[in-house]
Amino acid sequence: QVQLVESGGGLVQPGGSLRLSCAASGRIFSIMGWYRQAPGKQRELVATIISGGTTKYADSVKGRFTISRDNAKNAVYLQMNSLKPDDTAVYYCYCAERQWGVDRNVNWGQGTQVTVSS
Repeated sequence: QVQLVESGGGLVQPGGSLRLSCAASGRIFSIMGWYRQAPGKQRELVATIISGGTTKYADSVKGRFTISRDNAKNAVYLQMNSLKPDDTAVYYCYCAERQWGVDRNVNWGQGTQVTVSS
């Protein structure tokens, strides 16, 4: 089983920033990204980045979050700025092989809590 180790979550006031990190073991994946899940809600896609650098974001985080990756370190990052209470969730790192628009061999991190509250 591939291991994804996440870090960087915490408690921050509205308008603050956090940077999440995720390091994968064993291989480089064609797509890496972040999902989040708030209590009582389904897990939702936040952002993805493919090996070539192309990124996509959920509309709710565009302009505030930036995803990046370091292929040499097999790591993916999520810089979160202008955080809102609605961003409060457990954030999960994931990696997969994307082929013909389908994600295969998906692996998940353990989750890191992000709480945005005054």
